[in-house]
Amino acid sequence: MIRHLLSGADLDAVTATLILDTAAEMATVAGREVKKLPALRGRTVVNLFYEDSTRTRISFEAAAKRLSADVINFSAKGSSVAKGESLKDTALTLQAMGADAVVVRHPASGAPHRLADWVDGSVVNAGDGTHEHPTQALLDAYTMRARLGRLAGLHVAVVGDVLHSRVARSNVLLLSTLGAKVTLVGPPTLIPVDIAQALAPGIDVSYDLDAVLPNVDVVMMLRVQRERMTDSYFPSAREYARRYGLDAPRMRRLPEHAIVMHPGPMNRGMEITPEVADSPRSTIVEQVANGVSVRMAVLYLLLGGNNL
Repeated sequence: MIRHLLSGADLDAVTATLILDTAAEMATVAGREVKKLPALRGRTVVNLFYEDSTRTRISFEAAAKRLSADVINFSAKGSSVAKGESLKDTALTLQAMGADAVVVRHPASGAPHRLADWVDGSVVNAGDGTHEHPTQALLDAYTMRARLGRLAGLHVAVVGDVLHSRVARSNVLLLSTLGAKVTLVGPPTLIPVDIAQALAPGIDVSYDLDAVLPNVDVVMMLRVQRERMTDSYFPSAREYARRYGLDAPRMRRLPEHAIVMHPGPMNRGMEITPEVADSPRSTIVEQVANGVSVRMAVLYLLLGGNNL
């Protein structure tokens, strides 16, 4: 049983499967005329975002509102944080206001773990620095299972900027727990030497995308996070696209059943071309829709009386 969702490592196979199964039930709400459940009526969910976000913040807000929770959106810009207020003082303020759950995105790795020490309510990590993003990994797993019917035994290639990707770390942890095989692919400068074995045993590393593609069920392209790069990790955007970008010829190397994923936002033309991003094999739009269902499941299980 867990009270917070801070890392993909927090989830064993039984708990992760419970979330995915609950998300499948929550997805039926989207097809109703009134897209609401009374499950969290009277509960307060705070979205505490210290970094800019579109998909994740709106997804959590929609999830909480569909469960009838009261939602408070907090942005660091225009708040007391701009005057120097610490994370702890902000946490104590939220605690005094009676927040039942705090969804936090923060540029510092480990910030949600500290926050969990300071508030009585549940804390959900919506992305911390270059560390983790567990609900993104859950929605990715949900999408794979919905498209391919299973997770155990799938071969997933995670391609690109692994070094700076919290999505990659959470996906490696969760997919390994659920029985999938993961191969990290990218330039040597963007795949830390010890990351594979540090995250989970049995993780493979390849620097040759073309060699990996014919053998995978899922190819997950990662955004090149140039805003986090202080050094030159590859010669040029054109060179990166040539070696590690997914274009139509490369997509044809995939098995017929294989799918293409991307957590967004995309650098179209760099890590993925428009024709691939918009192809029937792409699940990018589905991932956004599935994110609401998965986050509904997480909030419901944390706050609805059936703790994880």
